[in-house]
Amino acid sequence: MYRYDQYDQAMVDTRVEEFRDQVRRRIEGKMDDDQFKPLRLKNGLYLQLHAYMLRVAIPYGTFDSRQMRMLAHIARKYDRGYGHFTTRQNIQYNWIKLAEAPDILADLATVEMHAIQTSGESIRNVSSDHYAGAAADEVIDPRPWAEMLRQMTTFMPEFSYLPRKFKIAIIASPEDRVALRWHDFALRIVRNPAGETGFEVFLGGGMGRTPFIAYRSREFLPANQLFSYLQAVLRVWNRHARRDNIHKQRMKILVHDLGQEEFTRQVEEEFAHFLLLDEDFPQAEYDRIAAYFTPPAYEQELSDTIDLSDPAFARWVERQVVAHKQPGYAIANISLKPPAGIPGDISAEQMDLVADLAERYSFDEIRATHAQNLVLPYVRKADLFVVWQALVSAGLADANLDLVTDVIACPGLDYCSLANARSIPVAQKIAQRFAEAERQADIGELKIKVSGCINACGHHHAGNIGILGVDRKGSESYQLLLGGSGDENTSQAKIAGPGFDEDGIVDAVGRAVEHYRVVREGGERFIDTYRRVGMEGFKEAIYG
Repeated sequence: MYRYDQYDQAMVDTRVEEFRDQVRRRIEGKMDDDQFKPLRLKNGLYLQLHAYMLRVAIPYGTFDSRQMRMLAHIARKYDRGYGHFTTRQNIQYNWIKLAEAPDILADLATVEMHAIQTSGESIRNVSSDHYAGAAADEVIDPRPWAEMLRQMTTFMPEFSYLPRKFKIAIIASPEDRVALRWHDFALRIVRNPAGETGFEVFLGGGMGRTPFIAYRSREFLPANQLFSYLQAVLRVWNRHARRDNIHKQRMKILVHDLGQEEFTRQVEEEFAHFLLLDEDFPQAEYDRIAAYFTPPAYEQELSDTIDLSDPAFARWVERQVVAHKQPGYAIANISLKPPAGIPGDISAEQMDLVADLAERYSFDEIRATHAQNLVLPYVRKADLFVVWQALVSAGLADANLDLVTDVIACPGLDYCSLANARSIPVAQKIAQRFAEAERQADIGELKIKVSGCINACGHHHAGNIGILGVDRKGSESYQLLLGGSGDENTSQAKIAGPGFDEDGIVDAVGRAVEHYRVVREGGERFIDTYRRVGMEGFKEAIYG
């Protein structure tokens, strides 16, 4: 795990004091909200329906027990005893007082955390595979590159005032666990036939009002040219983007307007110029950062056998435990989706418990996932049972990873000033309807994603079943979408038909699931069946 050096720490500490002064001037009336807004957004502070919300960065989803305990402390002292993990591997607090925001940032700085560029028209938190460094199928650990990108793009002068937010993701596995092609700039680490490491590059993805799946611009970009290529992409977008219309400012719109071929041509033209500067790749800096990500001190010759005589434990292992690259170890997923709970929410007490488990059983490392769950990436198989027992005692042992109750949901109209409808009650009602373990197992993999407005913070475009909350003549209404995916076979969900009220959308999901159960073949997942039979049969089952 990367650790701050004196420059990192000084930068974050200075930023905290700058923001403390800005908050003081706002409270004293020396700055109005229009002047204050861009300053607070650059520090991750939003003004929501009921209070300020603070979004804290967890770079590429990696953090440790010390940091988790600080997050628990913040939940207790400054919020209402809980935090909410988001679809960008961050955590946010929904009940923040403005006067206390600088104190929170100061507390975060003591454990090498911040809220810089978690909002505003900037390059956002770099996301990565939550199994990175442990996954059996990865080429290399992508996190050193993610950290290089994070350092390069934090306070980058030329790109500090972008037309709109810009999202970067990087993975190193054939399996996409980060929704790669739904990002503005996405990288998959690959090796060419000569064995050289480089990047498969995707550009122009994004959700929201006008969703687009990123296209592949490069089959193989040499690793030592990455930063020149990224700067070329940013420069083309920064130069030509629509700054006159908030709905047309994302890079995906420029790609759409220019066309993929012309956008790529302009990027390559800029890229050629950057290469002439011969300033791209600081190998010594990569080596310095990569040294922080060396594998942990694994024990050797451990047994791969797991005692599955306890049926409940066996169900949890089958669903929540993933193969590890190191014999005798496993990756353990922690569900933040109890049937009656709020997706992604975690109490301060639960945070402390996860911190204890990470410190004791996972080489002091935790991961946040874009599906609003947590991961212990380095657990000995011999320790899985005791880890599971501790999770059971804390209400964190649901065995529902990627099942119908593992619903992604944004905060919606319960918190967000942009939302048109509530997301949380819909997610809860769906989870409760399918709460029976046997029923979930029968349905199999089914990814449901709920957004309370067109901004798509709940990733409804990428849901096998997506739900979008809209305002229908002053009432909350919900559109049902089918066929989306954020994996390596990325697809965009399509609207099935007219919307529903809150109870109606839950019933509609039930009818879609029952139709799938009737028409599926063999071991087909919901998304496989939908792609084979198409929308029409589902529409008839849903609407009659």
